[in-house]
Amino acid sequence: MSAVSDLPVRRDAQVVAGAAAVLRANDTGVMVRAAPHLYPHQWSWDAAFVSVGLAHLDPGRACAELDHLFTGQWRTGMLPHIVFDPAETDYFPGPDRWGCAEVTDDAPVAPRTSGICQPPVHALAVERIVALAERRSAAAGARVRAWLPGAYRRLLAWHRYLVRERDPLRTGLLTIHHGWESGMDNSPRWDEPYSRVAVLPDLPPYRRRDTRVVRDAAQRPTRLEYDRYLSGVEELRRAGYDDARIRATGGFLVTDVLASAVFAAASEALAGIARSLGAGEVAELEEHAERFRAGVADSVDAGLGLALDTDLRTGAPLRAETVAGFAPLLCGGLGTATEREMVALLRSERWTGHPGLRHAVLPSTSPASPAFHPRAYWRGPTWPVVDWFVVWMLERRGRADVAGPLRRAVLDELAEGSFAEYHEPFTGEPLGSAAQSWTAAAALDLLLG
Repeated sequence: MSAVSDLPVRRDAQVVAGAAAVLRANDTGVMVRAAPHLYPHQWSWDAAFVSVGLAHLDPGRACAELDHLFTGQWRTGMLPHIVFDPAETDYFPGPDRWGCAEVTDDAPVAPRTSGICQPPVHALAVERIVALAERRSAAAGARVRAWLPGAYRRLLAWHRYLVRERDPLRTGLLTIHHGWESGMDNSPRWDEPYSRVAVLPDLPPYRRRDTRVVRDAAQRPTRLEYDRYLSGVEELRRAGYDDARIRATGGFLVTDVLASAVFAAASEALAGIARSLGAGEVAELEEHAERFRAGVADSVDAGLGLALDTDLRTGAPLRAETVAGFAPLLCGGLGTATEREMVALLRSERWTGHPGLRHAVLPSTSPASPAFHPRAYWRGPTWPVVDWFVVWMLERRGRADVAGPLRRAVLDELAEGSFAEYHEPFTGEPLGSAAQSWTAAAALDLLLG
């Protein structure tokens, strides 16, 4: 092989080595920090993604990562969006601000957690860990299979919580109570509902951590946005994190098409796990998958060609051009012609075909949208973990034809080696937190999967 043709091989090996080093450096021994400085705790969907990366290095460690997350599971079945490391006391908002165990018996006393959740990607991660372990060796596969029944019971409780409390009207769409539950904190998806969230006059004072770690304030949510986020936290706390009370009185109440698509795919994965274990809930889980697949498909707006969230306080669709609008491609359910049109939109100049992009990956917000900002968190930057997840779900659905170009583009982005949280879409500049664990996990799975 010539020196020139050997370059991609050497590049990929360097990325794999660097990604493994990030995960090892961020590992506390019981959990992998989402990022060493900005996010020093365990985040819910981060942990699921990180466990997939870990499965390429050590399947047992991948299982342990999820086990630690499950120690924070609430009595209701909810998986909280943060499980706090008691050794890290400088993060804001920390466990005292959430005060979960102080206001509800549903929350664990230890470990301390937040009072909201994140997209339910966990069954998909478990499905992937099982496959990777079995591919690794018979012994690794047997160890993960022995772990699987306990994980299944916890996942089933999580899924049943979401069906019971986040879709009580059986619409096939999950409701979220805070923008942080979407994982896309300051996305234009939430501008309208947040515009009606009043900042509490007695909001306790605070000092942000994120703007101390990321010095460029333009990359982070604004002070007003943060005031509204914390007013939302305070409102949830005063409601005792009771889902029924929040549905009745909460200021922020929206459907989340991306979380709903994730739930459809994850329910399908969990049904497969149930079948492999001989569990009796297969039909229940398959019904969840079908209902949410249909709910997401019915959310597509004919004008924008994207699935839209809905503000449940007004009944109005939230007309934002964000990556979440491609949710149906993750779970299926569209007719052939509608899916073809959505794929064409994904490839168009509004999205991955935009001529100014450094790499043909999905920006978090369309560059053609008035809400687009290339440096502002979920308002424009590209996120390697999102592109990887889209690739993973497309390939899982048998759409390698759509996934292939996106896979190559995100690998080119990752080859630049920063493992950053997100990137400026036109220049490729790494932004946000460095050494982000889920970015490293994405790199490992793309290159070793």
